[in-house]
Amino acid sequence: MDLATDTAKPHDRLSEALSDDLRAVNAMIRERMASEHAPRIPEVTAHLVEAGGKRLRPMLTLAAARLCGYDGPHHVHLAATVEFIHTATLLHDDVVDDSKQRRGRPTANLLWDNTSSVLVGDYLFARSFQLMVETGSLRVLDILANASATIAEGEVLQLTASRNLDTTEDTYLRVVRGKTAALFSAATEVGGIIAGASESRVAALRAYGDALGIAFQIVDDLLDYGGTAAIGKSVGDDFREGKLTLPVIRAVAQADETERAFWTRCIGRGRIDEGDLAQAQALLTKHGTLESTRQTALDWAGRARRSLRDLPDHELREMLEDLADYVVERIS
Repeated sequence: MDLATDTAKPHDRLSEALSDDLRAVNAMIRERMASEHAPRIPEVTAHLVEAGGKRLRPMLTLAAARLCGYDGPHHVHLAATVEFIHTATLLHDDVVDDSKQRRGRPTANLLWDNTSSVLVGDYLFARSFQLMVETGSLRVLDILANASATIAEGEVLQLTASRNLDTTEDTYLRVVRGKTAALFSAATEVGGIIAGASESRVAALRAYGDALGIAFQIVDDLLDYGGTAAIGKSVGDDFREGKLTLPVIRAVAQADETERAFWTRCIGRGRIDEGDLAQAQALLTKHGTLESTRQTALDWAGRARRSLRDLPDHELREMLEDLADYVVERIS
């Protein structure tokens, strides 16, 4: 692929630019997800890891390290760590949400069982900490350990906010920062740290990952109401699970008495009838909350781009900037 080709998607251009590093990451993932005594571990892990994911989070770590001039081996360990943490959270999330589809394929909990998904997720978390330790950096360990705790905290916060129509935009942002942006932010930050980058550059990378992760999750939440089955999950999952995402929070805030009763029945009480998803989509359109949420995602993507302004002038920086735009283009 010609890296100068404007038509290539940013994540594809990043993948090509980092192809050697990604091969090393994939080899390490295959090596470390192996288990001599429990063959179900690599079976379950491979089902998700090799399901066509874009490796976006590990690419952020690799790109940040290379952008800051790193020439050692440990960015590969950290990229594999990030992918293991991400995969573990997906395995656990699918159990919590009783999901049936992930990346266009049946979920691991559906093909095997909930117990296998939870235990294999635990195994991957343990493997991720082994990889962190091998870098010899206590600061890296601190950042990724904190990110792991923050992810779990965000998921629990989302659980407690579920079906609560009084959920605010501030609470929603805390959920998003926890369950999604924390790992994006940590992925870019540790890439800069392992490269010995200045504190200002490490802070810039951390801010980029935070803003990119927030934009990414807002778009994901929008696609639940405006996407198609091609997004790799069932459209309307969040609605059926009673999740208060940004477009719904804004629509509830503008609802009249009849609309409030609708949201209370569907989201608050979980009583969903045929045609209710279409009605919810109509209300989001009526109040303009799909468009306002899209604009919020664009604003966060803009913050991500601006965070990189003082980093070295490099093709990888340009790709990271373009990636921020592409994340939101999925809903354009």
